[in-house]
Amino acid sequence: MSDNSLRLVWIYPDLLSTYGDQGNALVVERRARQRGLDVQRLDVRSDQQIPTSGDIYLIGGGEDRPQRLAAERLIRDGGLDRAVSNGAIVFSVCAGYQILGHEFINDLGERQQGLGLLDVVSTRGEGERCVGDVLADIDPKLGLPPLTGFENHQGVTHLGQTARPFAKVRFGNGNGVGDGYEGAWNDTVFGTYMHGPVMARNPHIADLLIKLALDVNALPPADDTWYEALRQERIAAATAQTA
Repeated sequence: MSDNSLRLVWIYPDLLSTYGDQGNALVVERRARQRGLDVQRLDVRSDQQIPTSGDIYLIGGGEDRPQRLAAERLIRDGGLDRAVSNGAIVFSVCAGYQILGHEFINDLGERQQGLGLLDVVSTRGEGERCVGDVLADIDPKLGLPPLTGFENHQGVTHLGQTARPFAKVRFGNGNGVGDGYEGAWNDTVFGTYMHGPVMARNPHIADLLIKLALDVNALPPADDTWYEALRQERIAAATAQTA
């Protein structure tokens, strides 16, 4: 990328945008423009090829059948895998998170191959569905404030040796394994179960992706008034549930 431009790719909005996760693309785009960047955003539908020249790729959540179709098409396409090999950043949510792993359980009850971009395996939980507000502490290595989000999933995701937990849960279920971890990340690939959309609640995550794309340690300040009001409201709501 050039010093003043950012190529943002929103993957399969026709299949994986059930829970408002397109808001993540809107927030990343706005946060980049607030820093004077020229953002080229491309929404790639499931009948289109994934470009390999993007800087940041975003994948949202979806229902079981669209998730299966998305995984099959992404594997067939191969563009996202090649983009990551070229150093692109990927941020995925819920169904998208599971797709980035080695495998998950699809709508037919079968083990479905994923992209293998994260060392995780997802199965279907036997207990109650994980639904509600989550408050968690993001991996200190990423240098970000606490994570707030909303989870709504039946999946259980197990992390392999090369996947780092994205956050440690204070309140909520996270990956559903019972170890208190939420999401996973490795190098430039991130996955989480958090909706919200998560970038609106946590604009610093959008800033992190932009910094990684620009290969810089800091960004010029941006107006966080609205985001911070939403963050504090949701953090207070989650904290109240633990009292």
